[in-house]
Amino acid sequence: MTIASESAAEGFHSGELAVQRQAGVAAEAARLAPMVARGQLRGGMAASLSEMTFAALAARDTTGRLWTSPLLGPPGFLQAASPTTLQIHASLPGADALHGLPCGQPVGVVAMNFLTRRRVRINGRLTSTEAGLTVDIDQAYGNCPQYIHQWRIQVDGPPGDNRVRLYSGKTLRPEDIRLINAADTFFLGTTHATSGNDASHRGGAPGFVRAAPGHLWWPDYPGNNMFNSLGNLSADPTAALLFLDFRAGIALQLSGEAEVNWSDPAAGEDGSTGRRVRFVPQRVISTAPPALGEADHVPSRR
Repeated sequence: MTIASESAAEGFHSGELAVQRQAGVAAEAARLAPMVARGQLRGGMAASLSEMTFAALAARDTTGRLWTSPLLGPPGFLQAASPTTLQIHASLPGADALHGLPCGQPVGVVAMNFLTRRRVRINGRLTSTEAGLTVDIDQAYGNCPQYIHQWRIQVDGPPGDNRVRLYSGKTLRPEDIRLINAADTFFLGTTHATSGNDASHRGGAPGFVRAAPGHLWWPDYPGNNMFNSLGNLSADPTAALLFLDFRAGIALQLSGEAEVNWSDPAAGEDGSTGRRVRFVPQRVISTAPPALGEADHVPSRR
């Protein structure tokens, strides 16, 4: 995950390389380095984006705090305006943690089609917040369908500025803990000093994330061996999580710090790698996105 052009030419940054070596997958990851070179939205990727109704955005608010926010809209709200420009025809309402976010900053976007189990990761720079959000693209690549649970989501038109803020505080409430413990999906925002912000998807069986009042943790499952997120966390513990209760229409945004534990005592019991990530929230915001009209879970494999 890279923003600066010189980093894009080199592929992975030092944090990613360090985690790849520690995990013993440096050779496998090296073969994937072209994926994180400068990318463009063309052909099938642009067509896939045009069908999607959900994306998660990782960026910093006006105080510099990292958050991950939901973006919702009807098909077409994510548009490849050019091979190097993503136009998002949605704004961040006043109740959202990233409302009024500054332009000129690096951002990470992961766009999802839950029903077809397709996702696209985009990293770039936010250049405009007029009439939506405009992102100049540095990287764009698809991820495999692994760990994506199928949801059939109906979005009732573009979201306005009427999202309701339900809670803002420093600790998880009992209802927040229940939402997290029942989740089969969440979105993770991470950051790197020179490579910018990144958004990724995490999925597992309901209950794969374990929450308590002061912290939560989740197992790391086998993936593509690039370690974009864990590579960022190895260099900077800043992290931002987004949980969604699709049926109830609740978005839970957490901003805090995370660390990787490389020796999980329960390793192997759930198909994980033996690594787990522990997250301590510093700020918690819960909102009700009104654009989420209907959601049905479709049973799918992990």
